[in-house]
Amino acid sequence: MQYAVPFMQHRLVQKFGGTSVGSADAIRRVGVIVERARDQDPVVVVSAVGGVTDRLFRLAEAAHTGGDAAAHQAEIEAIHRTILVDLGLPADLLDVWFTELGDLARGIALLCERSARTQDRLASLGERMSSRIVAAHLVSRGLPAYALDAWDAGLATDARFGCARPLPGSDARIRAALSPREGIPVVTGYLGREANGAITTLGRGGSDYSASIFGAALSVVEIQIWTDVDGVMTADPRQVKSARAVPVLSFAEAAELAFFGAKVLHPATMAPAVRAGIPIRVLNTWRPDERGTRVVGKLGPTERGLKSIATKSRISAVNVVASEMMFQYGFLERIADAFARHEVVVDVIATSEVSVALTVDATAQLEPVVAELSTFSEVAVVPDLALVSVVGEALRDGLAVQARIFGTLAELGVRAEMASYGATRNNLSIVVPRERLHEVVEALHERLFTAS
Repeated sequence: MQYAVPFMQHRLVQKFGGTSVGSADAIRRVGVIVERARDQDPVVVVSAVGGVTDRLFRLAEAAHTGGDAAAHQAEIEAIHRTILVDLGLPADLLDVWFTELGDLARGIALLCERSARTQDRLASLGERMSSRIVAAHLVSRGLPAYALDAWDAGLATDARFGCARPLPGSDARIRAALSPREGIPVVTGYLGREANGAITTLGRGGSDYSASIFGAALSVVEIQIWTDVDGVMTADPRQVKSARAVPVLSFAEAAELAFFGAKVLHPATMAPAVRAGIPIRVLNTWRPDERGTRVVGKLGPTERGLKSIATKSRISAVNVVASEMMFQYGFLERIADAFARHEVVVDVIATSEVSVALTVDATAQLEPVVAELSTFSEVAVVPDLALVSVVGEALRDGLAVQARIFGTLAELGVRAEMASYGATRNNLSIVVPRERLHEVVEALHERLFTAS
């Protein structure tokens, strides 16, 4: 059968996360999924084998601090060699990358220096190895696949190591790199290369971001994100056993869910797809026949409603009170500047005439922020809180949903420490005591998603 033609018009991007390429069995499933989509001339984007990126960071730390880097290296090699054997692939397929891994680890140890540039190069080995394994497996199935580093696929970035972004003109370079080539490209996610040739990484959600970049550049019909869940769920299934997959979300709803704690697409990773108007579908590698969750620019009339409950289980509130600042302009700016200067991300803000309350992750380093705020206000930090966010465009449609949410809290006897109705009108966030989080989420899910 003819799989590809010159000047290919790729119609699909399929991104496979770490769990989807985490074992030989998982990669076999990837092979089946890609083969089923071959008539759409897919571009495959892969993450590192599950857990390998974290191991690479631990190896770098060990090499830098005089730890047992060799043990970490041996573990990383063993993981990949086991997959090669199980898939029946050549034993020496990854030897060049194993050698580079050892050279980088020795260089870090000898120089006692671990720059962001060096760490990005070391971290890149995860995707560079997994892409070769997946491409070789596809070839073994009779598919005309080839591995391709992201920079050879046209992705050039700036030099912000650890959080690089594409340079202008990347879309044209990607089309020029991929369109003339026959076969199924298996591209490294998470990676790029800056103008001087150094490898960069794209930061949190980098492989999803790569998929979105390539999908937008190639004007594909759909970007698929293959993972280990059936899609975006109505709640964390570890908290709510009756949670189910959400059929469709708007980009705005998905962004709210991601920001407020749900394990879905990070908002920044969706940006290229949003701009290009390309839908994203979240699917389960282990249950490929499930419909998954489709993320689109605009919902149809029948697709509106409540979508999900997201949570952050460990937050703190910072209460700032300054009565002498009443009616003074610049008060909020001074508060915001203090958090920005010390790089502390704020989740929710509530204000009154003379006070401002903000929530932050419980792990945030608040000491310098509190010290600065204390120069012009009274500051109190309230720990042991949790954030519950109900997301869906139905929140715009009236008071019934809001009444049900606060009514549920009243029945449970749980006092909301703070509440925020997002400017998008599709998110209502409530701060509650951490020890009550589980029962609050279960009760809200029952009332909002399963009650008749």
